[in-house]
Amino acid sequence: MRAESLPQTYSPAAHAPLYTPEERARRDASPWTMVQGLLAAVQFLVFLVSLLLVVRCLVTGAGAFAANVSVVAKTLTLYTIMVTGAIWEKAVFGQYLFAPSFFWEDVVSMGVIALHTAYVVLLWRGAPTPTLMWVALVAYTTYAVNAAQFIWKLRRARLDAAQRSIPPLQPAGP
Repeated sequence: MRAESLPQTYSPAAHAPLYTPEERARRDASPWTMVQGLLAAVQFLVFLVSLLLVVRCLVTGAGAFAANVSVVAKTLTLYTIMVTGAIWEKAVFGQYLFAPSFFWEDVVSMGVIALHTAYVVLLWRGAPTPTLMWVALVAYTTYAVNAAQFIWKLRRARLDAAQRSIPPLQPAGP
């Protein structure tokens, strides 16, 4: 495929809308929408602090306890946002997970949860600190991919809304 034939920007007209008008109304009316936004911000802050602690532990060998506590805190925020996210998805789309509009985000989220859970199991079983920190980094990389997916969907939703608020061009009259 030639480069000039590739789309350069997202075009809402080229994609199905992320939300039907009914789903958008349910999304806007749901208190879980605000909860998700707040929890996403909290989770991201916990992630940033934890990432710094994990990298510090790997580089210097110091701060393993703080790094472990931070990864457990990140895991707990992840579980919280996943449960409330499933409730939000049910309120908006009528199913707890894997609604067509967020199918791939939910698939990757399951991987993120599996990796964070593996970390907790390894911690509980007494795995060596370097192993724990590398598992945390893999989990965090997957989380970053998943966060990017959700940011892209948020952008798509905004572009879709903007597209609908602009009346279509009408042909010029005689």
